Amino acid sequence: MKINKKLHSIAFASVTAILYLIFVSSAASAVTEQSASPAESYAYITNNWNSTVSVVNTAMDTVITTIPVGSSPDGVAVNPTGKVYVTNNGDNTISVIDTATSTVTATVLVGSNPDGVAVNPTGTRVYVTNANSDTVSVIDTATNKVTATVSVGSYPWGVAVNPDGTKVYAVNYNSNTVSVIDTATNKVVATISVEEYPSGVAVSPTGTKAYVTNNYNVSVIDTTTNKVTATVPVGSLAWGIAVNPEGTKVYVTNSDNDTVSVIDTATNTVTATVPVGSGPEGIAVNPAGTKVYVANYYSGTISVINTTTNNVTATISIGYYPVAFGQFIGSVPVPVLPVANFSSNVTAGYAPLSVQFIDISKNATEWKWNFGDGTTSTQQSPTHKYSKAGTYTVNLTVKNAEGSNTTIKTDYIKVTAKPVANFTSSVTSGKVPLNVVFTDTSTGTPTGWKWNFGDGTTSTQQNPTHKYSTAGTYTVNLTVKNAAGSNTVTKTDYISVTEKLVANFTSSVTSGKLPLTVTFTDTSTGTPTKWKWSFGDGTTSTQQNPIHKYSKAGTYTVNLTVTNTVGSNTVTKTNYIIIATKPVADFTSSVTSGKAPINIAFSDTSTGTPTKWQWNFGDGTTSTQQNPVHKYSKAGTYTVNLTVTNAAGSNTAIKTDYIKVIERSIATISAKSIS
Repeated sequence: MKINKKLHSIAFASVTAILYLIFVSSAASAVTEQSASPAESYAYITNNWNSTVSVVNTAMDTVITTIPVGSSPDGVAVNPTGKVYVTNNGDNTISVIDTATSTVTATVLVGSNPDGVAVNPTGTRVYVTNANSDTVSVIDTATNKVTATVSVGSYPWGVAVNPDGTKVYAVNYNSNTVSVIDTATNKVVATISVEEYPSGVAVSPTGTKAYVTNNYNVSVIDTTTNKVTATVPVGSLAWGIAVNPEGTKVYVTNSDNDTVSVIDTATNTVTATVPVGSGPEGIAVNPAGTKVYVANYYSGTISVINTTTNNVTATISIGYYPVAFGQFIGSVPVPVLPVANFSSNVTAGYAPLSVQFIDISKNATEWKWNFGDGTTSTQQSPTHKYSKAGTYTVNLTVKNAEGSNTTIKTDYIKVTAKPVANFTSSVTSGKVPLNVVFTDTSTGTPTGWKWNFGDGTTSTQQNPTHKYSTAGTYTVNLTVKNAAGSNTVTKTDYISVTEKLVANFTSSVTSGKLPLTVTFTDTSTGTPTKWKWSFGDGTTSTQQNPIHKYSKAGTYTVNLTVTNTVGSNTVTKTNYIIIATKPVADFTSSVTSGKAPINIAFSDTSTGTPTKWQWNFGDGTTSTQQNPVHKYSKAGTYTVNLTVTNAAGSNTAIKTDYIKVIERSIATISAKSIS
């Protein structure tokens, strides 16, 4: 599992050794860059997953810029002439960075899976280990061309050059060896066996010792005899390695333990163990020997260790999965880019508003302001007048000879004017009870609100919800205010609240004779706004209270449909209007003759819809029923009259000698008596 991680990162501790050598050889010649101090140095950190290199100012321990490079960058080496060399593990190239412009100026194709990289003390040659090719590429820095390819052991990772530039040490991970290359001939002149899985390598300032990280220890090599003279136990998965400028301390990253081991070179023993971030890999010492920088692969950070106390004094956030760590030599200038920033005497006020902008940028020689209202300025600290209310975003772009930088302050200036009231609502009509959400849409940035809902209630909320409990039409007012003044909007009859819509009506008459004029009166509830009448004779009306003339006799069913904004309702009154003609009397009876006493049922068969009946049975008795039953008690012949009446008039039917009643025989009576 840890070996896989190492394969992913590929032995960059070896690179740090070369960087250390560069520091030693050129720290004395460090010069200032613009406002930087002579002792200032820079660290170059490869971010494996971002395909970038972060540049850290080691005086301030801050990232000052990030440079895009090739795919999956791992190793870093700094050339004292002002170039940085980065191995791109993912695309088999070397990116050459110009430190003056922080840009990649060349890309050199090398072997497969390049990892370690080192520069000779004079800056004329770069050595690159190609893990999958089992070779070391030699690059001429004047032409950025590969001038030689040296075969070494299996899976070379770390690489370092001795102080006089005569020997190159390449660590072979799978062979458990170190190949010693003669730089004059580009030939391997010795192969040194070390412990299991070697990765990083560093050479002492005197060039007499080489230190190699193995899986759990460090091999100490005498460079004169090319023999291992000591093995120092350290933590698990020892990876990066660096030597301080005095050659008295060796620093080793233990990737499995998240620590750094500090080795005393006089005794070859670990004298301190320093906890750092997760998965430490690359490691380097600054030129003064006062600080050690550790790249923490999994944490995405750099741990800065004080070499006097062996404590972490700073943690710097970098990119994704930092691997190797390189240093910037003071004699190689790094551009100081401008940093834009500004303030102002006010950020809010009333139109017209004059604002004094104050430039507090660093390292700027040119200025370009955008005030957010369509106007600009190139003054360093301009005064600008905002004439209209609004919220304005202000941009400042600053430049110098090295580049530019922009700061944007969103909604920075707020200019207010007397507000203008306005509002909307979720609904404007509905049935009781009606909940209405009112939304303030006023302009001019009001700070206070006063609502009047038209039903005697008010609110000071910006966006209130109000319940209307009674049907009616309501006028709504909103008054808004801010420090500049107030304004009111009135929306007349804005909210219409109705009861449940129920259709109903009455009429002046419901019956009569032709022609019959009827006045219909709407008595519906729920505040209808439209009416549709059907009078039953094929005619209609949309008046609220129509007058209608019926020209034909008959019985009429009347419908009324009422509508408003929330719906409709219909009432139907069946056979509501009755229009009669003068009736024609007629009748029948159950029998017309029989023996006394006899009960006879009379049936009205009159036409013309009579409403009243007057019977005369011919025996001195009468009835007003429509269909009476009458008893004749005596024998005789009876004439029956029926008079029928309605609103149109009356009519009489006379049926002479209609009923004949006879006496029962004496014999029949006697027989019944005897029995």
